[in-house]
Amino acid sequence: MTTRRMHGRLRRFTKEVVSRTPLLWLIAVLLITWVGFSAALYIAERDVPGTAFVSFGYALYWGIAGFSTAGIADTPLSGLGQVIGGAWIVLGSIVFFGTIVATVTAYFMRPLQRPARRVIETIEVNLERLDDLTVEELELLKKTTDSLIVHVEKVKAAQERRELAEGKKRQQKAQHKIKQR
Repeated sequence: MTTRRMHGRLRRFTKEVVSRTPLLWLIAVLLITWVGFSAALYIAERDVPGTAFVSFGYALYWGIAGFSTAGIADTPLSGLGQVIGGAWIVLGSIVFFGTIVATVTAYFMRPLQRPARRVIETIEVNLERLDDLTVEELELLKKTTDSLIVHVEKVKAAQERRELAEGKKRQQKAQHKIKQR
């Protein structure tokens, strides 16, 4: 596979993840809660003698270590700091891992929820690798595309018939109102 093709697929994958999953929203929630809990922890611990939380930057670092389960060397010393830190470890872990699970699940479940979109994506993938397809695969792609075009034409024709019928009904109602006057 060429680098250009891989770059195109990666770009399309990224666009799909960003536009069709809760990734950005969940990252925003994670960032806001991380900064909030880190600030609360720093405020609770800053005046405690012997605390490691001597700067807001360290509290931010501790917050990342806490939610990512990377391991935390320093623990808050005050009771309030321990409650805030413990709550953050639990909540931050839930949001962090929830973001990953929700994004992956939404991405992989999406095609199952939209079978028409899955057909279109299959056609798009095959068109990208058109030069690599066998004659049989090309024939199958042509049949699939032709049947999709026929289906779209039928849907459009049915829609036009409905719109025409609705237009006639409106016209008949208008003529009926005129006759009643």
